Amino acid sequence: MSAPAPKVYGWCPGALRPMMSGDGLVVRIRAPMGRLSPEQAGAVAELSARYGNGLLDLSARANLQMRGIQENDHPNLIAALQDLGLVEADANAEARRNILLTPFWRSGDRSHQIAQRLAALLSDATTLDLPGKFGFAVDAGEAPVLQATAADIRIEGDGDRLMLRADGADVALKVTETEAATQALALARWFLEQGGASEGRGRMHALISRRGAPDTHGADVAKGAPLPAPGLTRNGALVALEFGQIHATTLAALAKHSALRLTPWRMLLVEDARDIRPLPGLILGATDPRLHVSVCTGAPGCLQALSQTRDLARDLAPHLQAGTHLHVSGCAKGCAHPRPADVTLTATGTDRFDLIRKGRASDAPLRSDLTARTLRAAPHILTKDT
Repeated sequence: MSAPAPKVYGWCPGALRPMMSGDGLVVRIRAPMGRLSPEQAGAVAELSARYGNGLLDLSARANLQMRGIQENDHPNLIAALQDLGLVEADANAEARRNILLTPFWRSGDRSHQIAQRLAALLSDATTLDLPGKFGFAVDAGEAPVLQATAADIRIEGDGDRLMLRADGADVALKVTETEAATQALALARWFLEQGGASEGRGRMHALISRRGAPDTHGADVAKGAPLPAPGLTRNGALVALEFGQIHATTLAALAKHSALRLTPWRMLLVEDARDIRPLPGLILGATDPRLHVSVCTGAPGCLQALSQTRDLARDLAPHLQAGTHLHVSGCAKGCAHPRPADVTLTATGTDRFDLIRKGRASDAPLRSDLTARTLRAAPHILTKDT
């Protein structure tokens, strides 16, 4: 018997427009410039424990999601977040401020300055009615590090050059640092004028695939840098979160070190830190097998999930072959890893999973109705051909 089709909302939770999940409201914080000061991070940890269940997710867009918020506590939480400078007063302005900034920016560099200009322009662009999932990436270092991260309009560095690119286009437009933010907004308006947002939904890559890139684009796309791993960088220490989740007590402990930068790789960058001691839920080593597993919240935390997921993912991770990426999904939506994975386990019922190879959570399975018990007892099933 096939699993019921999951519900597709078509929008992401925000702070002022939270989404109900199995453990309460999910409240998403879009930290300005992707950065939490030590005071802000410590306060967020305290608010998560006071108004939620003490669990926070780091999203693939470098947003921090507070979980387990009760509806009657939501107004007090928002007031506290606004006092911290983490949430806009206006819901539309909050929705437009969807900027992903490279975590490796330095104060005053071109990435930082462009992101600040773009944020100011978006705040004033009251008539720019973009879809809720539409976002910008400012990635103007020597080479882009965000090309594998979802974004609709990309400002990318290529050595001394600077490029503006519509997501899905194989060519880009050369821009200057002073005009990059203005040109990005012009490209967003082009997206709307070309019918990219039908009924309030739509993504740039879908528009490009059916219409093609704007005529002004013609330069080669910048070559991306390798994805980073946990360890030391010139900006500080990168620490990974097990399956992208952190407990409030661990967040509070990290906040005592320094400011925290949110990344789209399920990692936090602890500014200027050189030595982070082990803490619950942190991954400090680049060879930890859990880095090669994507897993959603699962049941009961997600209303769409048909089974628990995280305990199974944790148990299977040590048995993965080198270079194998495992995706454990609580339903066919595949939120934790929308792209194909080497091995995907899609829940079809309580502790029951379909096994898919080189595909997404919604693809046809190679094997069906595998129990969690069977998978734990015979993890070699993940890598066998049949």
